[in-house]
Amino acid sequence: MESSRPLDAYSQIVTGVAERLTPKVASLRVPRADQRQGRAGESLGSGVVFTGDGFLLTNAHVVGRSTNGTAEFSDGTSAPFRVVGADPLSDLAVLRADGPTPEPAELGEADTLKVGQLVVAVGNPLGLAGSVTAGVVSALGRSLPARGRVIEDVIQTDAALNPGNSGGALADAEARVVGINTAVAGVGLGMAVPVNDTTRRIISALMRDGRVRRAYLGLAMIPGPVPAQWRERIGRQKGLLVAQVVANGPAAKAGLRQGDLLLTVAGKPVAVSQDLQRLMFDEAIGRPLPITVMRNGALVDVIAEPSELVAA
Repeated sequence: MESSRPLDAYSQIVTGVAERLTPKVASLRVPRADQRQGRAGESLGSGVVFTGDGFLLTNAHVVGRSTNGTAEFSDGTSAPFRVVGADPLSDLAVLRADGPTPEPAELGEADTLKVGQLVVAVGNPLGLAGSVTAGVVSALGRSLPARGRVIEDVIQTDAALNPGNSGGALADAEARVVGINTAVAGVGLGMAVPVNDTTRRIISALMRDGRVRRAYLGLAMIPGPVPAQWRERIGRQKGLLVAQVVANGPAAKAGLRQGDLLLTVAGKPVAVSQDLQRLMFDEAIGRPLPITVMRNGALVDVIAEPSELVAA
């Protein structure tokens, strides 16, 4: 094979993303105290520079309860960082580097992704800095059980991920960061927290307040079909089916029941968990929240008053 042979289109995309993004993804070293052994250690992960003044995005589980660490970049430079805020429910954390950082990566929009679309993962698996893998989006809207919680609406990819990739970038063909790699779900399966309107609000709250305040209804839901005879009338195919109502929670007090099919919340249609999640932020806490459900073949309107979600 001639060395001068041009790269094929796939390779050109992957190498282009790698060249643009690798300098902007740091290898993180986070000090940890081993409670069982009574000695200090450190954990490894990745972080993405996303502002020009030194803010990095990573996973909450990468930093844990630590308040600082060191970010090392592919050009050999390093900078100490402090943890600005972490949100275990989304598994996102924001860091601030105390020193020069590379130009920021561009954040993209995960809600435009399609199954089968090419994505490139950039991170530091097993402490090996600047590693790049590629694959496709293999599924969207997954739920990921993690550390006693469930992270909703994650991206599933077959781009190879390994320990240390956590907090690194999942990028599209234009090197826009559409996800933050968060977990290895099995051989050939990786998960990433999407970058979209909801996570942008989380990131902004972490930068501003160091935490995220969320509203709480006390419902467990799954997508459910609208009965066929109602679809044309209300112009909807799906809603959110109430699988469980927490006793004495805001939803229970409002009269919501298991088996109700949520159609609208605050006047907005809901069909997937993301639709409801984007409404459950601080402005909804303690305020009347109108909800329309289908119950026993009839439309029922209720008013709930969400409380503030208290972290476990």
